[in-house]
Amino acid sequence: MAASATLHCLTGCAIGEVLGMVIGTWTGLANVPTIVLSVVLAFAFGYALTMRGVRKSGLDLRSAFRVALAADTVSILVMEIVDNGIVVAVPGAMDATLGDLLFWGSLAFSLVVAFVVTVPVNKWMIGRGRGHAVVHAHHGH
Repeated sequence: MAASATLHCLTGCAIGEVLGMVIGTWTGLANVPTIVLSVVLAFAFGYALTMRGVRKSGLDLRSAFRVALAADTVSILVMEIVDNGIVVAVPGAMDATLGDLLFWGSLAFSLVVAFVVTVPVNKWMIGRGRGHAVVHAHHGH
């Protein structure tokens, strides 16, 4: 269940993270604004994917947003700290262009490591009725 929750979270995070890095690199943004854009988009896409799922169970928009906040905030935060930390730590990765293997390789590697680090966090949270356990309480209603 924790791996599934993390994979779900990683999907939204990856969409936002990659989109933010691509937009930032493509438009020539400095490193900090690029990272901020990536983090904001990761949270937006992560929450949106969760909200889409729980809205299907009949929740109104406000309630779906609350569920998404409860389910994904810690997971996305851990994932973003890990993946951005890795990309920043890899020499030259933040200066690489969209045509560089270093850009894509460091981004892919950072997301894999973020997944591995976040699974135990989600397992711990689910075991305490938090995180994605909140989402599962709304499926099937």
